[in-house]
Amino acid sequence: MTTYVDPERAQFEAFKALDRDQPIEMLNLVKFRDRASYPVEHPLSSAGLTGAEAYGNYGIDTAPIIARLGASIVWRGSMQAVLIGPSDEHWDEVFVARYPTAHAFLDMVTDPDYQRAVIHRQAAVATSRLIRCAPASGGKAFG
Repeated sequence: MTTYVDPERAQFEAFKALDRDQPIEMLNLVKFRDRASYPVEHPLSSAGLTGAEAYGNYGIDTAPIIARLGASIVWRGSMQAVLIGPSDEHWDEVFVARYPTAHAFLDMVTDPDYQRAVIHRQAAVATSRLIRCAPASGGKAFG
């Protein structure tokens, strides 16, 4: 499985080129490492944490930032099975985060507290997908 943990420069530039003044929802698909992989100089490098435990640290450290920006987790689920798609892609965390604007998301990733906290995510994640979506209303039919 190819690993995707941080955005590539071109993807981040494409994200920034989109309208920043509208609400966005970010679909998060996350697969954890069996063991967290912190840089050797990090205090938790020899703690023996699982990827899930390191991701929990990421959640704890980023919760106040998310709240301050007016963002929230609007949906969370547990993956059960793949019906359509690669059968080798299994996700440990599946959720949708809502941000009041794309500016809020960009404020988050440039916040110094967030930049200190993201080390937990990088240590925790084997691979992930982060997909920006424009909110739309539900309905009674597909399409």
